[in-house]
Amino acid sequence: MPEIAEGSLLTLIWVGIVGFSVFMYVLMDGFDLGIGILYPFAPTEEDRDTMMTTVAPVWDFNETWLVLGGAGLFAAFPIAYAVVLPAMYLPLLLMLLALIFRGVAFEFRFKARAGRPWWDRSFFVGSVLATFAQGVVLGSFIQGIPVEGRQFAGGMLHWLSPFSLFCGAALVAGYALLGATWLIWRTVGPLQDWCYRMARRLMLAVLAGVLAVSLWTPFLLPQIAERWFSMPNLILLAPVPIVTAALAVALWRAVADGREVAPFVLSMALFGLSYLGLAISLWPTLIPPGVTVWQAAAPPETQIFLLVGMAFLIPSILGYTAYSYWVFRGKVTGGFGYH
Repeated sequence: MPEIAEGSLLTLIWVGIVGFSVFMYVLMDGFDLGIGILYPFAPTEEDRDTMMTTVAPVWDFNETWLVLGGAGLFAAFPIAYAVVLPAMYLPLLLMLLALIFRGVAFEFRFKARAGRPWWDRSFFVGSVLATFAQGVVLGSFIQGIPVEGRQFAGGMLHWLSPFSLFCGAALVAGYALLGATWLIWRTVGPLQDWCYRMARRLMLAVLAGVLAVSLWTPFLLPQIAERWFSMPNLILLAPVPIVTAALAVALWRAVADGREVAPFVLSMALFGLSYLGLAISLWPTLIPPGVTVWQAAAPPETQIFLLVGMAFLIPSILGYTAYSYWVFRGKVTGGFGYH
């Protein structure tokens, strides 16, 4: 395996950096997108104010992880960047426009004296579209991207399929669950009670989505079916679905028992196991079905040069994130605002 030997450790480090950045974005921007998805269904206008206040101090730098993941992919795996972007132009463009639209609505909603209902609807629509587009990108990525040489070989609508659309809908439910459990942790009173009820309903939708995607995915690419259902992998990988099922039961009981912090932590853990399952299914493929991380990696000299910057950047982002969440910890009640 000569192509794996040269620079293999550096490539694995960069896989970890990009994978960690994407996962952090999914968790941290996921719950505030989820709040936008739940937003119009809240019982009262005061509840909607409180929902936005819980994320107002932190929502904008949650997206730092998206920028970091995209920059890492461009720098360390330029072939993957050059293939994935043209394959996903339309859903990625929709996601970016929705995130911008949502951010504008977030700020204007607090400041506008007239037209607040319009900005409320804009915040909801931007959150749903951004989430749905991310799910579509994920589904299209899993089902595979045609590549000839080092270029995308498909059409403009290659991303459009029943599986990618289903992943988009499933991610909307998943982010909404993260948002509901975040609000359980950060709010009190009738709003918290409403979030408990929503979390129960969303759990059923999310678990149904996870099960459907897990059963659907092996039929998309033969190597995924072989990875999970051949021996001895069937036995070695059995703990992943078993632990996922145990987490789902624990999450249901935590919500039913009225616990506050545990539902959010368990929801994040459920996302983490789903992410792990996806990594197991595709490794070492970076562009399904046939381009590996080793083939897509930049030269070792480039990886080393960029790694020096990441050694300072990632701890700084983690430290600032932890400090910000610590400063704005605690319950949020009506009558208090960030703006």
